[in-house]
Amino acid sequence: MKLLLKSATIVDASGKHHLKKRDVLIENGIISKIAVTIPSSEIKEISLKNLHISQGWFDSSVSFGEPGFEERETIENGLKTAAHSGYTSVAVNANSFPVTDSKGHIKFLKSKAEGNAVSLYPIGALTVGSKGSELAELYDMQNEGAISFYDYKTPIANANLLKIALQYTQSFNGLVQSFPFEKSVARNGMVNEEVNSTRLGLKGIPALSEELQIIRDLYILEYTGGKLHIPTISTKKSVELIKDAKKKGLNVTCSVAIFNLVLTDDVLEGFDTNYKLLPPLRTKEDTKALLKGLKEGIIDGVTSDHNPIDVEHKKTEFEHAFFGSIGLEGCFGALNMLLGVEESVKALTGLKKAFNISSEEIEEGNKAELTLFNPDKAWEFSEKDILSTSKNAALLGTKLKGKPYGIVANNQLVLNK
Repeated sequence: MKLLLKSATIVDASGKHHLKKRDVLIENGIISKIAVTIPSSEIKEISLKNLHISQGWFDSSVSFGEPGFEERETIENGLKTAAHSGYTSVAVNANSFPVTDSKGHIKFLKSKAEGNAVSLYPIGALTVGSKGSELAELYDMQNEGAISFYDYKTPIANANLLKIALQYTQSFNGLVQSFPFEKSVARNGMVNEEVNSTRLGLKGIPALSEELQIIRDLYILEYTGGKLHIPTISTKKSVELIKDAKKKGLNVTCSVAIFNLVLTDDVLEGFDTNYKLLPPLRTKEDTKALLKGLKEGIIDGVTSDHNPIDVEHKKTEFEHAFFGSIGLEGCFGALNMLLGVEESVKALTGLKKAFNISSEEIEEGNKAELTLFNPDKAWEFSEKDILSTSKNAALLGTKLKGKPYGIVANNQLVLNK
């Protein structure tokens, strides 16, 4: 493939072309030339309004359903959605049926994504069947291509199991994820335990349930060593705990879901199950602290926490509805509203290092793994913008700024129509 990106503003703080408008020539998946202007005879030219390009975005937490829940989302459609949403790589959770807990399951996921523009990185379950009883085939799964180990949205109740996992994975540089959720405190909670949960008569999930688990996990990490990732934190205190742990030199990273930056539990007024999320939407004080933590680098990056749920399990009474929302399609636009373009790109690429995914500067001779976008496009997220099979979107009706055009990755171009 030979491709010329015309007058593209390069957003790449690590490179020498940062915030400069340049023509970028790509040949056979490699950036062959960057210049103020490049003649375009006999080359496919991409000329788009207010075109910006950055290193390809990575999402550390997406769920596609397949195998077992194809009615929610197939791998094929999920990767297509990711590409059109600006992502060149995604880490796929183990919450399928069967659960991704063996090298055979890892091999299946990788084979389904073969030849795609978007790189799929499987996450292996930490325990067999994600049941929390015994460790899964961690070493074998990593050798097959798993990039971390995580029982999706399922807390590790057994402290000794986490201790053993952190000790064992050090021998092969594995990354353990622990969902911050102390179930005995959260019990049957559905939303943030605060004024709104009391007023609306909905069972609450205290911030304490998240923070207790984080305190325990960090204490174990300090004892064992190893690498720990804490996905989707949601409270002010959680930010403080991780800040202190990083100051101590612990090898810990964390993410925040886009919903917990943009929305608060004030939206629960209408009992819309699209807002039933885990972690739950918290208070304005929490969103401010999360945003500050992101800007300061305490939070390593933002995930869409994309989790398609079929109509049967979402469009029902609030108490019975499943947790989760799709998020790929609106993530950049929502984040860019809060942070601006440079910080947004940093947040959407910041977790690559934690998950050991290579990233290259936008420079001649390097691999072309690029996201194409217009950071100034104002729009409102509506059902017509949903590319996912499932339509459970917490961002519906939200005013956004910035829209992806598509990606260049794996020697392929994917553009929105």
